[in-house]
Amino acid sequence: QVQLVESGGGLVQPGGSLRLSCAASGSIFGEYVMRWYRQAPGKQHEFVAVITSGGTTNYAGSVKGRFTISRDNAKKTVYLQMNSLKPEDTAVYYCSLANMGNDYWGQGTQVTVSS
Repeated sequence: QVQLVESGGGLVQPGGSLRLSCAASGSIFGEYVMRWYRQAPGKQHEFVAVITSGGTTNYAGSVKGRFTISRDNAKKTVYLQMNSLKPEDTAVYYCSLANMGNDYWGQGTQVTVSS
């Protein structure tokens, strides 16, 4: 079993920054891919960013150039640096880990962008 714990969410003004963290623990074997998703009120789950074990990244168009995903393999932790935040970035942010054909999810962390 794998556990994911997100942290770093909060309230920030438009134009501000936040850094989310997601720490993984448990039975992880070999390579694994980590992703961030978000869900805003009344909207569907939305892909945000992905990073592979080798460090390859990809982003949703809505966050490209503003968000940066990174990982520390030794700590089994993925980060999401969010800059130039906009009110439309308000959502619950979830991390996920894909390993050995299984997908695991964290409990989510709320990000609110408001003046």
